[in-house]
Amino acid sequence: MEWISRKNILIVGLGLMGGSYAKALKRLGFHVAALDRDEESIRYALQEHIIHEGAIGMDERLVREADAVVFALYPGVFPDWIRKYQHLFRPGIMITDVTGVKSCIVYQIQEILRPDVEFIAAHPMAGREVSGVQNSDERIFRDANYIIVPTEKNTPQAIEWCGMLGRLLGCGRISVLYPEEHDEMIGFVSQLTHCIAVSLMTCSDNTHLSDYTGDSFRDLTRIARINDQMWSELFMMNRKPLLRQMDVFLKELTEFRGLLEKGDTEGMREKMRLSTQRRAMFDQRT
Repeated sequence: MEWISRKNILIVGLGLMGGSYAKALKRLGFHVAALDRDEESIRYALQEHIIHEGAIGMDERLVREADAVVFALYPGVFPDWIRKYQHLFRPGIMITDVTGVKSCIVYQIQEILRPDVEFIAAHPMAGREVSGVQNSDERIFRDANYIIVPTEKNTPQAIEWCGMLGRLLGCGRISVLYPEEHDEMIGFVSQLTHCIAVSLMTCSDNTHLSDYTGDSFRDLTRIARINDQMWSELFMMNRKPLLRQMDVFLKELTEFRGLLEKGDTEGMREKMRLSTQRRAMFDQRT
């Protein structure tokens, strides 16, 4: 299998996701190195044996020795890194990512990338409401969904390699979506839900909410504890799909409000029955 010849894995960006990849791959016997601009992240990862080697900023040797690279960078800096350092990649290297938006990144990276290096995009649907390598945990991948995001430039071998990576991490379902399909779906299942959670927390300044709430409010707002720099960047880079999903949600909420205002109990119950039915189908597949 292709993995046999790809034993040296480089992680670029050692935050929550990069650290979780590192833990999973190191446990599986891969030699894991990492680059990060934050000295404390590298120091912690070495001290806790999350990685074998690490460097602050750039280390040309680590890049040259890598058989595969996982990019866990903010999407805005990913293309710049490729422009500056792709000359260090060994020919035939495979690179992938964990970026939460694709259309604005994948085509750009593939356009500027050397022809002897292949970038196959991926998005593990895993995470936590905290950040940093200190909170990394390989268990977040267990039975998680994993999306491969190819383009016409990708080879079947790269798609297979990327799927194998997802399975090695422990992900439960491997799916394939093109970049535009991915961004539309992520706008709904991930970005819209974060917008709703943030809005729920910001529409009331009652500092005693925790004294009164039950599980429903806590569950709905768990993801409101949010990395504002990363998520605002993701929202802006996926603005059009996210706006479309917001409009759909606002239309549905307005319709439900209208039923309540008119006293249409049966109309509300019909919405609830449909919601229950769809949630049951969702639960069967998770």
